[in-house]
Amino acid sequence: MEEKKIMLSGIQPSGDLHLGNYLGAIKNWADRVDEFDCYYFMADLHTITVRQNPADLRRRSMQQLAAYIACGLDPEKNTLFLQSMVPQHAQLSWVLSCYTQFGELSRMTQFKDKSAKHKDNINAGLFTYPVLMAADILLYQPHYVPVGADQKQHVELTRDIAQRFNSIYGDVFRIPEPYIPKAGARIYGLTTPGDKMSKSIPEGCVFIMDDDATIARKFKRAVTDSDRENCVRFDPENKPGVANLMSIYASVTGKTYEEIEKEFEGQGYGVFKPAVGEAVIDTLRPIREETERLIKDKAYLEQVYREGAQKASYIANKTLRKVYKKVGFVQI
Repeated sequence: MEEKKIMLSGIQPSGDLHLGNYLGAIKNWADRVDEFDCYYFMADLHTITVRQNPADLRRRSMQQLAAYIACGLDPEKNTLFLQSMVPQHAQLSWVLSCYTQFGELSRMTQFKDKSAKHKDNINAGLFTYPVLMAADILLYQPHYVPVGADQKQHVELTRDIAQRFNSIYGDVFRIPEPYIPKAGARIYGLTTPGDKMSKSIPEGCVFIMDDDATIARKFKRAVTDSDRENCVRFDPENKPGVANLMSIYASVTGKTYEEIEKEFEGQGYGVFKPAVGEAVIDTLRPIREETERLIKDKAYLEQVYREGAQKASYIANKTLRKVYKKVGFVQI
């Protein structure tokens, strides 16, 4: 029997999960379980580059784990864990930082963006977190890393670091490929269709834990277009708001853009926007209800993250021991 290829990804518990996280990432992860050996984690080490309330971070980490499971990530088939419970992430990050160039990190667009947003706290972690991301990936020797198009730069840096290390020490790391799904890869904000959906703009962001009425209201207020056409047509360049709503509708219903255009032909945005909202409500309601149920089962969640961390640590330690030996550290 052919061994499964490895896939790995993670999301920061810096805020509640939203529709963009689900359609752009988690839904696709769940669809890959039979094809890949999957590792998915709560990237809590990454969150502290921005100041966090400790109690809120713990709560969000547990809620995110529950939401992962509610979204279809079966812990029996996927390895689910908290990044901070696997110390090899931080250990490998330091080694890789010594094989990463200052110029490479200074060119990372997300550092520039986050520095602009958090001018009172431009810390070293904010600058070097792409190295931690490289360690997150390379520890598990994955074949693929499912990322949004905006994260592709980080995978490219990871590949550069791995190739540099391999050129010095031999075949230590597998060179991973970015895995960018074709449909629903990037969901934009309902009020800012030029920018991806973000928790920082809550009125344009649909959270997985939003109630039905809140979701319906957000879609009714969604930005469409300034033209007078009032026509449901997929044209991302000239009609980004409508195109975003169509992308969301296509992702939750499985319909093509052509089918959607026919369905709403002659009906206008006043009919289309509430219909998208209802389709999203039908998709998120069972996820929200199952997440709420799981959050109350603390013993089960603890079992999941303990077993996940144990398995992840076992795999990660294989890579770390190899790296430590290559660079010359004395082995225990």
